[in-house]
Amino acid sequence: MIDSRAIIDPAATIGDNVSVGPWSIIGPNVEIGDNCDIASHVVIKGPSKIGANNKIYQFSTVGEDTPDLKYKGEDTRLVIGDNNVIREGVTIHRGTVQDKGETLIGNDNLLMAYAHIGHDSVVGNHVIMVNNSSLAGHVTLGDWAILSGYALVHQYVSIGAHCFIGPAAFTYHDVPAFVTAFGSPAEPRTINREGLKRRGFAAEQIALVNKAYKLLYRRSLPIDEAIVAIAELGEDAVIKTLLDSLNNATRGIIR
Repeated sequence: MIDSRAIIDPAATIGDNVSVGPWSIIGPNVEIGDNCDIASHVVIKGPSKIGANNKIYQFSTVGEDTPDLKYKGEDTRLVIGDNNVIREGVTIHRGTVQDKGETLIGNDNLLMAYAHIGHDSVVGNHVIMVNNSSLAGHVTLGDWAILSGYALVHQYVSIGAHCFIGPAAFTYHDVPAFVTAFGSPAEPRTINREGLKRRGFAAEQIALVNKAYKLLYRRSLPIDEAIVAIAELGEDAVIKTLLDSLNNATRGIIR
């Protein structure tokens, strides 16, 4: 399962049933879980912990030092969950001590060719990053979010759960949950209705999200008043998710 031409440091920990292709390099302080498939020409540096059932394609670099000029070689980490697909040429950097010291990636994500995840970013579950989309440092990407090709996210920005960010969009303010955004700079267009349908949300929940979106973006309300009006829509989980993303916004929201 491990090609003789792969270079694996004795200080790395490799789980059961792991495949490693030729000319891949796995450094010290790397932990790889069971049933992972690592293609040829992959570089994995540590400290990094990679869960089970991940597939990493050729020419990806995972767990590299960040190029952030504040980084001075400190012992920071990358943690990746289970069932992720990391396609060709993806780059993922470890954290910095100026933040939490970790880059965190959840489960069941698809990172397509040449996507980049910068230092100290937090990526949730079921996320799709399409070819050449990039997260700067300290970005939060919520569950089920989709970044289209060449989409760019500014540092410290949060993209809410179930968002859809259009192709080549540049996002430098927070995007509330469920919002579809296009343009450079990214602007809200509508809710991610099709995504919610595909994920089994009830018609009543989608209608609630749409009402909340109109309160936020169609009534010209100040953000504090919009939050109060949205809260009055009830206690459904979709309203809580949206309110959480609004209340936790730190860079202002796209308008």
